Amino acid sequence: MDIQADDIRKLLNNHTHSLLFSTKEEQDNWFTPINKEPTFQPLLEEIRIEANRLLREPLEEIPFSTFVLYRDAGSRLEYETVYFAKRRRLNTYAIMALLEPDSSIFLTELQNIIWSICNEYTWCLSAHIKYSAEMDTYIEHSSLQGEHIQQEYTIDLFAAETAFTLSEIYKLTENMLDPLIQKRMVDEVFRRVLKPYYNQSPFEWETATHNWASVCAGSIGSAALNLIEDKESLSIILERVIKSMDCYLAGFKDDGACTEGYGYWQYGFGYYTYFADLLYRKTEGSINLFQSRKVHQIALFQQKCFLHKNQVVNFSDSTQKGTVFLGLSHYLKKLYSDVEVPESELRASYTEDHCSRWAPALRNLLWFDHNENGEPWRDQSYYLEESQWFISRNTPYVFACKGGHNNEPHNHNDIGHFILQVNGETFLRDLGSGMYCDGYFGDERYSFLCNGSQGHSVPIINEQTQSGGSSHYATNVDVSIRDDIDKIEMDLAKAYEIDSLQKLNRTFIWKKDKNQELLLIDSYQFSEVPTSIVERFITPVLNIEEANDGIILEGERRLKITFDHHLLNFEIKKDEFINHAGEDEPLLIIDFSVREPRREVVVDFGFIFIES
Repeated sequence: MDIQADDIRKLLNNHTHSLLFSTKEEQDNWFTPINKEPTFQPLLEEIRIEANRLLREPLEEIPFSTFVLYRDAGSRLEYETVYFAKRRRLNTYAIMALLEPDSSIFLTELQNIIWSICNEYTWCLSAHIKYSAEMDTYIEHSSLQGEHIQQEYTIDLFAAETAFTLSEIYKLTENMLDPLIQKRMVDEVFRRVLKPYYNQSPFEWETATHNWASVCAGSIGSAALNLIEDKESLSIILERVIKSMDCYLAGFKDDGACTEGYGYWQYGFGYYTYFADLLYRKTEGSINLFQSRKVHQIALFQQKCFLHKNQVVNFSDSTQKGTVFLGLSHYLKKLYSDVEVPESELRASYTEDHCSRWAPALRNLLWFDHNENGEPWRDQSYYLEESQWFISRNTPYVFACKGGHNNEPHNHNDIGHFILQVNGETFLRDLGSGMYCDGYFGDERYSFLCNGSQGHSVPIINEQTQSGGSSHYATNVDVSIRDDIDKIEMDLAKAYEIDSLQKLNRTFIWKKDKNQELLLIDSYQFSEVPTSIVERFITPVLNIEEANDGIILEGERRLKITFDHHLLNFEIKKDEFINHAGEDEPLLIIDFSVREPRREVVVDFGFIFIES
């Protein structure tokens, strides 16, 4: 949206209370009744249980030795565990103080955690400031006039989120908090975030085409809407924030797919929505960031990327299971009638967000609509054309595959990769996101099994895996969707840096009748005889037995993979990777090697679900 500061200034209203409520009375009239509203009790009980647990545990500060672990050893989990635990305390005590304003213990603990967070050396994660001004060790000894003072502040995702959080809690609880706490909150938000954003050169993330743009800018814009009273300064910030939101949207194709993965849709588009809602309220509807067709399509992504109940398409850095922010879903449903509201059992619990983000935690209450009755995901085949994701739900069977390119946000080298499930049990899997560490986002990225194509169900040719970069992409992609059969074709040759590979046409035929079956056909064409061709498949750890025409993978259900024994040898290897939670997770690698590679080879497999 191309809108200038002068135009924004004219549209800003003079609302002084929290933008979430028109008056203090309206706020009280919302929080007090829900304590007795039956449909809210499961949500509130989770918060109360967490509050009582936290009351029994001391507030843990972040010691210096933990702060420098990432700088010295590249490990980030230790710092982040304590950091996010503090945010959980902040959220919990703030909500409880609003629900039970007569209970002094929650107000006391809320003020203690606010004071602690205001005392933190930085609100950024240690992994985001390794080379930033906060880590400058220069000491000025010459004179008082020459005293070295930090001139710049880093604003990362979590510094921006903390500013949003404190600003909104301040507006909601300003009649309750000690005046010194109030002053400290506002001063720190301005010192660490709003003033640096206003006065420093543009930050790198401002023009990013992924979640950083929406989360950082959206959080700063929300904090500004809450705290900045001068309309001229506020409008200058909002103009800049809206431009970042445009950059965020530019990272999506018209199909609305979030190629970073579902979790980043929930994160990035969530913060887009939180800011857009506050801006809409502050301008009394004059600035509406929900009007474009692309934003509408992005809002529909959630219902397309779920496979079965809480299983999601976990291409890129996504976990295999996801939950739903029901508050966000209900809000989007009010905007767009074709948004599907999922079953309530998929609701994210209060404690599920390990980052303990305030904005969704509060809005899962505020935006929850007890009149909305969720339903299971509809059976449907979706092709997200620009992103080249194909997802088909045909209860209880699910198939998903992708083309695309190898320079996507949170990219994995996975062109031609696929997922196959029945009744929520995965047989051909995507490993999803690994544990984030220093090397994960550096030159070592594709050495991690979950990121490189060696950890995906795609071929390995001449002992070479797929290469990263936007010059490696699927070509000649063609998709046909019918009631009984779906067909997806793509050429994978450009995914590899192999000069002799002229064509690698991968065809999926997804039969959706009562005898559900997937056929996979790979047609190779080389300018010279290859040294090796390996068809690799990634599966969970399952029992595997040989059959005359293939092998049988056995879990709760059974899947037969048929292939030509005369053409292929096969080998099964057990491996493991460190998943996003830092746990060792086992898997199986099944390699089918072409016995006699030739210049032209056709390899085909059948994936047939059979009765036990």
